[in-house]
Amino acid sequence: MEIVQLVGLGLIATFLALILKEQKPAFAFLLTMFVGAFIFLFLIDEIAQMIALISELAENANIHIVYLQTILKIIGIAYIAEFGAQIAKDAGQGAIASKIELAGKIFILVLAIPIIKAVIEMIIALLPS
Repeated sequence: MEIVQLVGLGLIATFLALILKEQKPAFAFLLTMFVGAFIFLFLIDEIAQMIALISELAENANIHIVYLQTILKIIGIAYIAEFGAQIAKDAGQGAIASKIELAGKIFILVLAIPIIKAVIEMIIALLPS
């Protein structure tokens, strides 16, 4: 029931931030940022277990480790970019948030190019000459 604890912490922090925002907006932002970071750090063990399970499944399926590493990096970039963008949005910086999201998408595209290339090469190899 850890999710209940995390949601409870998030809701309490949200209400405190709403109260603090009227008096001390800087403290409300810091509270939001620290609670977000705490939740992220709390999830590191869960993320590590998920990565270990995916690695084991990929090994059993004889998937090349480079592809697995690339996919995990892409997932990590997506989550980190979303986390950063949400913090920027919470601070009222929508323009910066959109730039963070754009940067995340570009990094994902750059990492995906070798996988796209491998898929295209495989399709070409399957086509009759």
